[in-house]
Amino acid sequence: MATLTVWRFDDAAGAERAVTTVEQLQRQELIQLHDAATVTWEAGKKKPKTRHLADMTGRGALGGAFWGFLFGLIFFIPVLGLAVGAAAGAIGGSLAHVGIDKDFIERVRAEVRPGSSALFLLTSGAVADRVHDAFEGSHAQLIETNLSESDEQALREAFADEA
Repeated sequence: MATLTVWRFDDAAGAERAVTTVEQLQRQELIQLHDAATVTWEAGKKKPKTRHLADMTGRGALGGAFWGFLFGLIFFIPVLGLAVGAAAGAIGGSLAHVGIDKDFIERVRAEVRPGSSALFLLTSGAVADRVHDAFEGSHAQLIETNLSESDEQALREAFADEA
């Protein structure tokens, strides 16, 4: 089973600093990273900057299309208006069938605001207490949702980069 986690930080640089922590956890085999991305939202900006961390993940990563779609639902669709929002709601509802429900999307939207940042990870096999310990002192807030094996497979089929 995979877990989609969001580590939210109180400053715009926190997520980028946390990338090093995840790399260390991966080298120590305390977490298996399938895919990752960062969101940096500087204070005073209308929208965040996103970055897919393709260099940290191997074959089988979901790819930029997934992150673009997810970030569009979370950060960009709400500002486009009701008509587009309704259509996105229908599309986003289909993500609920793969473990990414409306509550998760709304929680991330509410927590990741201007002046903050977030590290999005699709992982499995995490040694939870050691991972939590690694983030201690970084003032990170954890938001997560579990994906069943069939949920993860459906996401891979829909979004995996072509080899």
